[in-house]
Amino acid sequence: MAARKRGELFTILETSTDTETNALSDSEDSPLNLPVDVKWFEIPFRKSESDEEDEELQENKGESELESSAAAAAAETAEGEETADSASYIAGGGCNIILVTGNGIKHEDYEEDSYFATSNNCSETSSTDSDIDFSDLEEEEHPALFSTYDVLDDECTSQDFWGEPDQVISIEPFTADSGPQHSLGDDADTLDYFRLLFPDSLFEHMVEQTNNYALYRQRRSGRSDTHWHPTDIREIRAYVGLNILMGINQLPDCGMYWASDIFIGNAGFKKTMTARRFEKLNQHLHLCDRESEPSKGELGYDGLYKIRPLLDMVGNTIWDSYLPNRCLTIDECSIASKGRFSPTQYMPSKPLRKGLKVWMLCDSRSGYCHRTRIYVGKPSDDLSAAAVGHKVVTSLVRGLEGRHHHIFMDSFFTSVPLMQHLLLQGLYACGPTNPCRHGYPDALKPRNVGKLAPGEFYQCQHGNLVATVTRDAKIVSCVSSNSAPGIVGIGPGKRDGDASDGDCGLAGLGIPRPLPLLLYQENMRGVDLCDQLRECYQVGRPSKKWWRYFLWFYVNLCIVNAYVVLRESRGGSPPAGFNGKQFTQRHFRIRLAQQLIGDYQGARGMERAARKRHADSPLEYGHRLERMSERSRRCRNCTNKGLRHESVFGCKICNVHLCRGGCFSEFHK
Repeated sequence: MAARKRGELFTILETSTDTETNALSDSEDSPLNLPVDVKWFEIPFRKSESDEEDEELQENKGESELESSAAAAAAETAEGEETADSASYIAGGGCNIILVTGNGIKHEDYEEDSYFATSNNCSETSSTDSDIDFSDLEEEEHPALFSTYDVLDDECTSQDFWGEPDQVISIEPFTADSGPQHSLGDDADTLDYFRLLFPDSLFEHMVEQTNNYALYRQRRSGRSDTHWHPTDIREIRAYVGLNILMGINQLPDCGMYWASDIFIGNAGFKKTMTARRFEKLNQHLHLCDRESEPSKGELGYDGLYKIRPLLDMVGNTIWDSYLPNRCLTIDECSIASKGRFSPTQYMPSKPLRKGLKVWMLCDSRSGYCHRTRIYVGKPSDDLSAAAVGHKVVTSLVRGLEGRHHHIFMDSFFTSVPLMQHLLLQGLYACGPTNPCRHGYPDALKPRNVGKLAPGEFYQCQHGNLVATVTRDAKIVSCVSSNSAPGIVGIGPGKRDGDASDGDCGLAGLGIPRPLPLLLYQENMRGVDLCDQLRECYQVGRPSKKWWRYFLWFYVNLCIVNAYVVLRESRGGSPPAGFNGKQFTQRHFRIRLAQQLIGDYQGARGMERAARKRHADSPLEYGHRLERMSERSRRCRNCTNKGLRHESVFGCKICNVHLCRGGCFSEFHK
């Protein structure tokens, strides 16, 4: 194979930075959210004259020469044949290549041996495979979905599927409505936006099921709980408001918020409800009817039955309150949990390596979460990672068909059959992939590409599908359907003083990146942005019940989404009555918690207010020292002073035990 000559394969066009930046901005007819300081180069594919001459000479060879080459090929092993065919495909100009040097862009001469670099063997069942399942998808299985997947998988593995990257791709403009969808006026406050995502009907459902579960526990134990009385919607809203405040004012133990120490205890918590009442609500809080819950193995069993009403209601509200923008992100997030739960996953690539897993569809720019899917255990059927990713993505994007959104996902989901399936539904996608998956071109696999220099890349194309292999910080293989081949961007690189010895040629210039990689880097941030907003202030306390973590996850998610809707609806201006310079998420949460609590005061809070009003004459209002029970209990007045004394006497109006003597009058003062 003759070495390639410089300047014969490509024509390099350097465009104006300002003009190209405006054309590639995030407007209605462009899929890009790229920085303005990127310098663009277009590299159209063109065969060299020497390659055309070689093809003519090859056609004019005699039969004897063909027979001898066929005999030599038959003597080779199957593995050698595959490697030679792939190498000749690359050498024949099936992919574009570009290399950056200190002098700018140039074409590199490649010897024949460079295409036969060895690499580690890999198979379809690689590290990206997982035993992940999800039961909160729309449970009606579509047999046509997997039959279509199999057909597309067989089609993309054919030898003539991939071709030269010289075709023009077609990307329809995004014209669908997007953004917040509500009828709130300018006087709407934080609670009004939160009700869009977490409606009052859900609070009413929580009240009903919490009271039912308290009765269920009492019937099962055979004894009544003297410290429990039915709750109402005002109390449950105050209870949620206190949990929101606990995420802002974090203390190691829940009881410390009601401590008598003035430096630790919180007066607002004490005024809202007692510590015992808060623990009782924690104990009986529920979202489903336990008496009608089907057991595992029975007809209608649901692994997420305990939070199914929450998933159904919140899933509809977060989808209807904000129409998706053009660029969307699909990725996984983890929920921190304590205890040993079967759905817990180990995710080494995430900041929180071990936790409960949720797949999310989020807006790439605002971080608004449109849809979620929960992992609940190992699947019953043996599916490959590509098939699982295909099932997750098609479930998350259901309802977006024909709207020409641009979906960005990581390597767990990306596969050639999935890209084809989304393209048939009017959706464009981009993401890195495992090069060993079915359908990825053999010419771009590591064993055939060899060692790449920084900025060097190869591409193959089939219609809108473009497969790319390049080297950035490491070798990256990706598949896209929303970017043209042969386009690279070069951002500002390192300064001369910051360049290392090996990168001195790249100083001040930067490494060229193909357009699919740039798109992925700039738009694969929606789920991460949502996680950043959610992880700042956790809601809820650790629990032994796994479904409680999902409950507080969705409450926290509704808060983040409500904050995004408020911020975009009001153009960044704060609600009326806010006097600060910038209305941050912390201000949103504090204001929301205060409005959820309102003027609610539990029984103990009202009794304390009454004692304060009538402290001058407690006996006049029925407060007197009486025998409370046969069993002595701790004196409340001594406990407040850090002492331990017990008494059978006390005040029945205040429902506290007090020592005989000065504790009665001192407590009521």
